[in-house]
Amino acid sequence: MTPSEQTGASPPGDPGTSGVPDRAPARAVIPVFTGTRPDPRFVDHREGVSLVRTPFDRRTWREFGYLWLAVILAPFGFAYVVFTVSFTAAVLVTVVGLFVSGALALGGRGWGGMYRQMARYLLDIDVAPPTPYDRPTGFWRSLWGGLSDGPGWRALSFLLVTFPLAIFSFVVSTTVLAVSLGGMTHWLWFRWLPVQQASDGTLHQGAQLGTDWFVDTPSRHIGLVVISFVLLWFWAAVTHGFAQLFRVLTVNLLGPTRASLRVASLERSRGRTVQDADSRLRRIERDLHDGTQARLVAVAMQLGEAKEQLAAGGSTTEALSLVENAHASTKEALVELRELARGIHPPALDNGLALALETLAARSPLPVTVDVDPRVDPAPAVETIAYYCVAELITNAAKHARATGVYVLVEEVAGKLRLRVRDDGHGGARLSEPDASGQRTGLAGLSERVRSVDGSFDLVSPLGGPTVVTVTLPVRV
Repeated sequence: MTPSEQTGASPPGDPGTSGVPDRAPARAVIPVFTGTRPDPRFVDHREGVSLVRTPFDRRTWREFGYLWLAVILAPFGFAYVVFTVSFTAAVLVTVVGLFVSGALALGGRGWGGMYRQMARYLLDIDVAPPTPYDRPTGFWRSLWGGLSDGPGWRALSFLLVTFPLAIFSFVVSTTVLAVSLGGMTHWLWFRWLPVQQASDGTLHQGAQLGTDWFVDTPSRHIGLVVISFVLLWFWAAVTHGFAQLFRVLTVNLLGPTRASLRVASLERSRGRTVQDADSRLRRIERDLHDGTQARLVAVAMQLGEAKEQLAAGGSTTEALSLVENAHASTKEALVELRELARGIHPPALDNGLALALETLAARSPLPVTVDVDPRVDPAPAVETIAYYCVAELITNAAKHARATGVYVLVEEVAGKLRLRVRDDGHGGARLSEPDASGQRTGLAGLSERVRSVDGSFDLVSPLGGPTVVTVTLPVRV
């Protein structure tokens, strides 16, 4: 493990949990899996624009361009939806035709990809694509797989919903902009308007507002320009509002669902957990073969040699020396077996998580304060994960964070087991990338193990400390 993986916990007096005030972070926080995560389905690249610059900002005009492009594509997308639905209804009694309907439904993914690219370049958001389509095997399963493709039908729903929205937003936004630009330039082109007669018989040349009110004097021209400038800012707000509606629809209908992301994350985490478990078993087998087994073989050989010497009437002193060596090797083998057993399942957990953590704190080279809610009663598998998390975090705090104290809090919050480990080290902890074999070690390995049971691993580590790690685990797996 590298020094960049140090973690920590707090010295006695954890903030927000024990009631003791916490010292403020010294510098900026490195947000690694913090509790306030952004939506994983999209990335927003928009930057703040001042109110004065809003009508003249490129972002506003890109959003306006999106409305133009959307209204051009909307009829074609709507026609595709109508054809897909009507064709499916027409061939419902057939079988082969349903394969075509499934292909049409899957074609919605292509429409979704196009609109995601439009949102990326014109609306400044990167929407993650939905999970790829995995064609099932078998005739009926393949048939139903295309017809029931969720991302495809959600994309078709997007085309259906955005058809009226695209027309309405384009008409409103373009009308407001045209009126605003026309009002600002009215003083220039009003002289080409036809002469109109008011009710009192006077003739006027200019825009008519109401029955007998015409914009044909310098003061009225100036007033119209001012109102038109205000209307230009209103146009920017209206355009932004419509663009925001398209952003919401794009994220929720063209991106992956939270459930699919959760399932995919769990599948990846559990797959890596299986690989980690296999790696651990291989390491245990190697340690037993190269270490303990070799020592036991040496014990057997020494005892056999001592037996032969005693049977042949040889020197008792030499036989006794062989027995002593065998006895020492046996004790060393027992120590190795005890360490291996502790790596598989800590014996201290047999008496509960609280006692196991207290034992762990007593063995730590750092002063460790453990605060365990007596109501906490997790499943054995969760207890093991919690124990190893605390053990790894305390070890990292001692090795890498140069901490002088660690605080561990274990409590049950909203039906979840929450571990909070805080140290007063120099901070700067972060998750490492997988090694050459693809394995994750240190904090990254802990986060994978935690996510394998649908838990969360949150790390906040400002440069200068303190480092706070919050692990949330289900009470029951």
